[in-house]
Amino acid sequence: MTETCIHETAIVAKTAKLGVGVEVGPYSIVGPNVEIGDHTWVDSHVVIDGFTTIGVQNKIWRFASIGTLPQDLKYKGEEARLEVGDQNLIREYVNISIGTEHGGMLTKIGSKNLFMVNVHVGHDCVVGDNSIFANGVSLAGHVELGNHVFMAGHSAIHQFCQMGSYSMAAAGSIVTQDVPPFVMVEGNRASPHGLNSILMKRQGFSSEEMNIAKKVYKYLYRKQLTLEDALLSISDLGKNEITEMFHQFFERSSRGICR
Repeated sequence: MTETCIHETAIVAKTAKLGVGVEVGPYSIVGPNVEIGDHTWVDSHVVIDGFTTIGVQNKIWRFASIGTLPQDLKYKGEEARLEVGDQNLIREYVNISIGTEHGGMLTKIGSKNLFMVNVHVGHDCVVGDNSIFANGVSLAGHVELGNHVFMAGHSAIHQFCQMGSYSMAAAGSIVTQDVPPFVMVEGNRASPHGLNSILMKRQGFSSEEMNIAKKVYKYLYRKQLTLEDALLSISDLGKNEITEMFHQFFERSSRGICR
């Protein structure tokens, strides 16, 4: 479809900007400060509001609420934003909030993510690309996730925490500290349970890269080293893509590493 198609029962503000081939289904509402990119499909009974920009070829299912006001008592009506990338799948009852003044005024979602039913993404979150959030996952405010992250059903992550790229939280996990790249965690409170080796293989990491990741994991979790000594041991592995991912992650860590 090349023409924009708005159902007769939908309410789309005159100042909203809709790209080529956008479809807006029955009884959906699109606010005055919303921009929707080409060939994005909006199902029935969806609300898209706030200063929200959505990229191309996204699919948003019924009863999703995108660009809603943050669940934060400090929010005072500032014109914070939500930016959503391309080709995301946003299923039923997903809620994604805009940012706040205290969090940089922006919630940002990357591309090619899957948000299953009833996922909540709080204010000022930053989500990378190619991640999967299973049913009932909750991200509190100010959470940062890398790329290819998997959060299984009804898992949750505490505010200001981060999960590195290729990490995983098992079903029902409560993540209260930062999860390094490639690490799988489980439980309440979440603790490490090995490397996400299957995903690494699927994503084409070499045997050498996987061996380096295994050595990093041993330094962090198996040798009973202090975090400082573990980081020194990681540095001894040389400068490569894997060790750089860990070092960059640790530099941004503010809540401590999930150990």
